Amino acid sequence: MGRDVIVACDFAGTEQTLAFLDRFEGRKPFVKIGMELFYSTGPDIVREIKKRGHRIFLDLKLHDIPNQVKKAMSVLRDLDVDIVNVHAAGTVRMMEAALEGLTRPDGTRPLLIAVTQLTSTDQEALEKDLWIEKPMDQVVMHYARNARKAGLDGVVCSPLEAAKVHEACGPEFLAVTPGVRFADGDVGDQKRVMTPAEAKKAGSDYIVVGRPITAAGDPVAAYERCIREFCD
Repeated sequence: MGRDVIVACDFAGTEQTLAFLDRFEGRKPFVKIGMELFYSTGPDIVREIKKRGHRIFLDLKLHDIPNQVKKAMSVLRDLDVDIVNVHAAGTVRMMEAALEGLTRPDGTRPLLIAVTQLTSTDQEALEKDLWIEKPMDQVVMHYARNARKAGLDGVVCSPLEAAKVHEACGPEFLAVTPGVRFADGDVGDQKRVMTPAEAKKAGSDYIVVGRPITAAGDPVAAYERCIREFCD
């Protein structure tokens, strides 16, 4: 996989999601299926989008005791998605268990990445809500190193931390970054953001873009703008 834009299909149901993807005609954008869509439709939406030829990032952010995460991953591995994720806060052992469950008998598996800190979390929330008093970038690097120790393929982080993740964990360790907005767009509930061009310079391998594309008057044009700014 090379650098790419992942479109966050944060819709409530199948009809709306497929109608959105139909607008792209011959193009097959990389798609993120998150909790809202998966919980409302179940795995059938994954199968349908995969059948249409899209790559899929299944963004369910598993976080539970190791045994439960391992069992859940053993189910998700058969959906033939390309990337799945867990919360790094679940511990190294939980991430190791996730990897065990995700790996098929023939040794193949989707990429597994770990969420470090949500891009809606800023330093104030980190300290007041989570009682983590270390600086944000140190926390993210600690979680990234734990994910690498557990054998994962990368992390979800802010583009602000992408370069440091590569420095800490190596150039092949993926930095998948939400929190991307156009320079002339609304940041919404995101706290730590960059433009697609800035994320490219910062070292992001994949950017996850939702509302700037899905809520645009012309989603295809917005997607193509992302591709130009981030991939070209």
